[in-house]
Amino acid sequence: MPRRQAETWETGKARKRVVIEGVKPAVDGGRFPIKRTVGEKVTVEADIVTDGHEVIAAQLLYRREQDLDWQRAPLTPLVNDRWQGEFQVTDLGRWRYAIAAWVDRFRTWQRDLAKRVDAGQDVAIEMLVGAGFMEEAQARAPKAAAKKLGDKAKILRGEGSLEEKLATAQDPALTELMSRYPDQRFISIYDKNLTVVVDPVKARYSTWYEMFPRSAATEPGRHGTFKDVEARLPYIAGMGFDVLYLPPVHPIGRTNRKGKNNNPVAEPDDVGSPWAIGAAEGGHKAVHPDLGTLEDFCRLVEKAREKNIEVALDLAYQGSPDHPYVKEHPGWFRWRPDNTVQYAENPPKKYEDIYPFDFETEDWQELWEEFKSIVLFWIEQGVRIFRVDNPHTKPFHFWEWLISDIKKDYPEVFFLAEAFTRPKVMYRLAKLGFSQSYNYFAWRHTKWDLAQYLTELTRTEVREYFRPNLWPNTPDILTEYLQFGGRPAFMIRLVLAATLGASYGIYGPAFELWETRPREPGSEEYLDSEKYEIRHWDLERPDSLKDFIARVNRIRRENPALQQDWNLHFYPVDNEQLICYSKFSGDLANNILVVVNLDPHHTQGGWLELPLGELGLDSGQPYQVHDLLGESRFLWHGPRNYVELDPKVAPAYIFRVRRRVRTERDFDYYL
Repeated sequence: MPRRQAETWETGKARKRVVIEGVKPAVDGGRFPIKRTVGEKVTVEADIVTDGHEVIAAQLLYRREQDLDWQRAPLTPLVNDRWQGEFQVTDLGRWRYAIAAWVDRFRTWQRDLAKRVDAGQDVAIEMLVGAGFMEEAQARAPKAAAKKLGDKAKILRGEGSLEEKLATAQDPALTELMSRYPDQRFISIYDKNLTVVVDPVKARYSTWYEMFPRSAATEPGRHGTFKDVEARLPYIAGMGFDVLYLPPVHPIGRTNRKGKNNNPVAEPDDVGSPWAIGAAEGGHKAVHPDLGTLEDFCRLVEKAREKNIEVALDLAYQGSPDHPYVKEHPGWFRWRPDNTVQYAENPPKKYEDIYPFDFETEDWQELWEEFKSIVLFWIEQGVRIFRVDNPHTKPFHFWEWLISDIKKDYPEVFFLAEAFTRPKVMYRLAKLGFSQSYNYFAWRHTKWDLAQYLTELTRTEVREYFRPNLWPNTPDILTEYLQFGGRPAFMIRLVLAATLGASYGIYGPAFELWETRPREPGSEEYLDSEKYEIRHWDLERPDSLKDFIARVNRIRRENPALQQDWNLHFYPVDNEQLICYSKFSGDLANNILVVVNLDPHHTQGGWLELPLGELGLDSGQPYQVHDLLGESRFLWHGPRNYVELDPKVAPAYIFRVRRRVRTERDFDYYL
C-alpha cells in the first residue's frame, strides 16, 4: 500500500483491526429506534472478530440522548465470536447505545505468558513487555491507580523470583485495574444511530375499555355527558381497566350527517357519527356541547386518574363539511372540478359526512403545525394517551415528525395506531413511533393462526418495534365468531386477549353484555351501532360478563408474568380445539399456564405436553396447577396431563404452576 495514501485515510482507520457486525437489536440497521418501557433491560448482541489470535475487549456503551458521557457495561463472549451485554433504561425518553471493541494487548500478553510458562520457556523478556504495558497505562490512569500500576511494573522489572512475578502478572486485581485504563488508540466503534425510545410502563402493560360518552346516561333517551362518564368510573375500575378510551368528543357536523345504521339520510333527531368532526360550535379543540364543558372533561381526567385510570382520546385528522377549517383554510382540502370538496371514500364505501385533509397541499407545513397544536392542546387538558384513527391514510413522514416532536417535551405521551391494513404498513407505522398497535388478533380463531401470529409478534425482530394491543371487538368489528358463539365465545376471546397480550382492550358495554347482532348477514357492523345513535345499556343484567372480566383482570394484575409479551411459549395439545401456552417470569417465580377451549359450542378434552425443565419443574416430583379462574387445584405428574373444558361452564384454565417444596420437617407445600 502506498505510504502517502494510508496517511490520508481517516485517522487510525488503517490500524483498527476489530470488526463489529451483526448487531441486534437494530431495526433496519438503526434507521428506526427499538422500544422499551421504564425499568426494562436492553440486551445487545454482536459479532466481533479480529485478524490473528489476539484477545478482544468489548464494551456496550449507552446514555440518555441528552447526556454527553457514555456509561459502560461489559460485553461477554458467547460462542462463535458472538458477544452479548445489557443495560437498563431508567428514564423516559430517547437513549443511545453503541458497541466499542479493540485488541487487548495486555490480556493477550497474560494469556500467552501462561502458555509459555506451561511449555517451560524463558519468560524474562516477556516480563519486561508486560511491565511496559503497565507503564503505558500509568500515563492514562489517575494518581492513585497510576502508583499501583507503577508498583506492579517494578516487580516485573525487578530481581524477584519468577513465582512472585508470575503471581503479579496473573493477579485478577491487576487485570481489573488494567481494564479500567485500556489502550484504545485503535478502538472500533459501531454507532449507527442505535436508539431506544423509552415509554411509560402503560405502553407495555395496559387494560383498555372503550365507551361512547353520549351513551353513558342512566336513563334512556338522554344524551350522556362527561359527568355521566365520571359516575361510571367505579364500574370501569371495578372491572380492572386502567385506560378509558373515548371516541371523538368534539362537535359533530350536520351536513350529510349519517342516520341510524349508517343510513345516508338522517332524521332530525339523529346524532351523527363522532368521527364527522367539526360544526359551528368548533372543531378539534372543542367539546360537543351536549357532553358538557371543557372544564367537565378536565375534571373527568382528574377523577379517572384518582382511580388509576388514564383517559385516552381519539385523534382523528379529518373534518365534517361544517368544520371551521373548511372556510378558514380551504387549501387544506382537495377540491373537485364541480367546486365541492372530495369526501372520504374507500370504494365501495362512501363517507359523505367526512372530509379528508389534503397532505399534498402547498400549505402542508401550516397544516402539520396545526395538527401538532391539537395534540398539545389536549395534553394541556391532561391527556397522555391518544388512539389515532386510520393513521395509514396519512403520510409516514408526518407521523415520524409529529410523534418525535411531541415526545421530545412529553416523553410520557404515547400513541395507539388504529391501522387495520397490510402488515408491512402496520409495521412501518410502528417503526415511525407508534407505541402500540391494533392488529389481526380479532380474526385469528384457530390454534394454528393464533400460535403463528402471536409467535411472529413476540418471538421475532418485530417485537423490537411493534407492541400489539389485542382487541376482540371494536365499534367496527363484530366478528362472525362472536356473532354465533354466544356468551362462551366472548369469554374465550377475553381470556385469549388478556393472557396472550400484555395490553388488550374491549369495546363496552357491547362486550360484557355480549352484543351479537350484525347489521345484516355477512357484515361485521353492529345493528343499531353506537357510531350513529345513542344506546342505553343495562349494566346490571344478570348474564353480564363484568364479574368474569374483573376476575381475569385481577389475575393479570397479580401475576407479573402476564404483564409481558416476550415470554410467550406455546405447547402441544392433541386436540386442535385446545390451545395451550405459558408465560413465566425470568426467575421462574411466577409461572402461568393457560389452556383454552376454542370451540364455544362443545366440550373438548386432550393431552398436553409440557417441557418441565423450561418451567423449572423436576420431572421426578409432582407439581400443583392452581386454576386462578375457578380456584380448583390439581396435582400433576410428568409432562403429559389430561384437561377437559366445557365452554358453558368455563372455557379456559388459567393455571398458576406451583412446584413442590419440602421443609426441614418433611412437610410438603407448593410454591
